[in-house]
Amino acid sequence: MEGLYHQTNKQVHEVQSYMGRLETSDKESVHLVENEIQARIDNIFSNLERLEILSSKEPPNKRQNAKLRVDQLKYDVQHLQTALRNFQHRRYIREQQERQREELLARTFTTNDSDTTIPIDETLQFNESLQNAHRGMDDLIGSGTNILQGLRDQRVTLKGTHRKILDVANMLGLSNTVMRLIEKRAFQDKYFMIGGMILTCVIMFLVVQYLT
Repeated sequence: MEGLYHQTNKQVHEVQSYMGRLETSDKESVHLVENEIQARIDNIFSNLERLEILSSKEPPNKRQNAKLRVDQLKYDVQHLQTALRNFQHRRYIREQQERQREELLARTFTTNDSDTTIPIDETLQFNESLQNAHRGMDDLIGSGTNILQGLRDQRVTLKGTHRKILDVANMLGLSNTVMRLIEKRAFQDKYFMIGGMILTCVIMFLVVQYLT
């Protein structure tokens, strides 16, 4: 387990250094950097799944510490995933605004056109409304990110509590029936958390549809 843990920890630090390249990348290469970071994050998540299995097989006196180390790595990579998504969202908004400015500048008007002021006013109003919608989406995504992060933290806490209960149950020699009831409750809590995340995403989607 130690070798895989140190390898995964090194990959997390590498992704952190790659994140600094996003702001300095030009339009042609920023997509390549984003894809490279996402591929590394996916690989880290895959390693974390293996580490969770390995940590559960550690000796009782080392198991809790091993699980805490894995949970810390998981928190770090989730934070990096959120940062990458936020950057991609800001880039998309920035590129969309640049396209709108280029379209506005490309429009031609004649001095004899009596309706010249009308499309200009409509364009300015549309641009202002779009910017307000973008700000609303940024606030909404920020709130949604905080909610999802809170749900992830609760899941980690629940998993930690569940593991501690199982460890204590093993030490006290509780019956298999009681342990199965505990596992069933944890399984149900997992679905409640997933349902809450899905409901939050649906609400965010509906609000975005309304704003746009």
